[in-house]
Amino acid sequence: MTQSILVGCAAGFSGDRVDVALPVVQTLIRRGAPSAIIFENLAERTLAQQQITRRSNPDLGYEPLLELEIRPILGLCLQHGVTIVSNFGAANPHAAARKIIAMAAEMSLERPRIAVVTGDDLSGQTGLSLLEERLGSEFDRERFVCANAYQGSREIADAILAGAQIVVTGRVADPCLTLGPVMAHYGWQDDEWDFLAGASMAGHLLECGAQVTGGYFADPGYKDIPEMDQVGFPIAEIFEDGSCIISKADQTGGRVSVRTVKEQLLYEVHDPGAYITPDVVADISDAQVAEVGPDQVRLTGVKGHPRTSTLKANVFFDGGWFGEGEISYAGPNALARARLARDILQKRLGHLFRMRFDLIGLTSIFNDDGSEMLDQSLTRLEASSHPDAAADDKATDIEQRWPVAFAVPMDIRLRVSAQHMDLTVIERLLREVTALWTCGPAGGGGARVNKRQRLSTSSCLIDRNKLPARFEII
Repeated sequence: MTQSILVGCAAGFSGDRVDVALPVVQTLIRRGAPSAIIFENLAERTLAQQQITRRSNPDLGYEPLLELEIRPILGLCLQHGVTIVSNFGAANPHAAARKIIAMAAEMSLERPRIAVVTGDDLSGQTGLSLLEERLGSEFDRERFVCANAYQGSREIADAILAGAQIVVTGRVADPCLTLGPVMAHYGWQDDEWDFLAGASMAGHLLECGAQVTGGYFADPGYKDIPEMDQVGFPIAEIFEDGSCIISKADQTGGRVSVRTVKEQLLYEVHDPGAYITPDVVADISDAQVAEVGPDQVRLTGVKGHPRTSTLKANVFFDGGWFGEGEISYAGPNALARARLARDILQKRLGHLFRMRFDLIGLTSIFNDDGSEMLDQSLTRLEASSHPDAAADDKATDIEQRWPVAFAVPMDIRLRVSAQHMDLTVIERLLREVTALWTCGPAGGGGARVNKRQRLSTSSCLIDRNKLPARFEII
């Protein structure tokens, strides 16, 4: 029976902790099995932002934390045969590979064998033609920024089989970072659907890092997790039949339990019977999750169905500028002063463009661009402050739709935001927020403003045969 393979995760997004990889690698080495470590660094807009960075500097466009992630483990991984696989190539995989080669030289390490996987970037003429064909009138060449297709695992596997110690990709689907090394290890074919599905779901459990080891799970008093300040990152032992056991790095905090695994298993899964990846359509409707030891949970029973004939592509366009400003009001009557500040901004600028207002401390995180929840919550607060006034139907509706605690707050931060194609319009908004310092109302403080370029997104499906991926070892 073929020895199982271990895959550890050391990043769940761009900006994740950079001190977590070493405990994962040390654990992989101690366990002594064939192993790989993945860094999952790309969200949709992360990649688009790196495309913009590359336009300004052709030597950049890869994960900004690449060196901080890799340097602590590079020598150990090369010495002990731990394969590194990551999408930290982002918009510039070749530049990321060159950076790692330079890093290895600085550390007096032997030059690593690095494979670069490409084929996701649709910014060339062929890609543009495909996008125009699929998006039709929605495609605006003048505003086009970039587009990337979600590639699969085969090229990662083939690169490892060709001797790559490190595989650098751009946009591949998140579970593929795990499935690629497993395919290479077991020699799976592209149509062994149950095996591919099982290992893909192992990758799905790993891809968000500490989410499966108690990080995003934690909720004090309801779901307590130990040593959250040192939460360990996950490791999957993946078997020849595609099943896996999820654990975590040794001597770290956090917890792996049936509950943490179930939460992550269902994360971002719209249809448990048809979780679509580039390699396989996974079915977890009959999957079994069971604890097999301390911080060890087994996943079995995942089924697979043939892959789709298309790949998803995300297309980004110039969306103008986004600006936001904040200012705080505290103490007695804080809410009334924050509302007055909102009214001032609305009267001065509301005839020019649409703004979103939030009162942080009352409402701020809901999908409330039209301020419906904010306005109705304020109505309910007014009603509750007059005991003799009967609550109307609207107030009751608010309580049913949004369970807000209707105590009058004494610490409010006003936030206003807007989007516009004209930067000068956004800059006027930011000046108006800053002017609240002394133009009133009373007691405003801690004003902050910022602006950034905005991207708008469309998605489409493209025939996978028109989007071949490839790899080269450099």
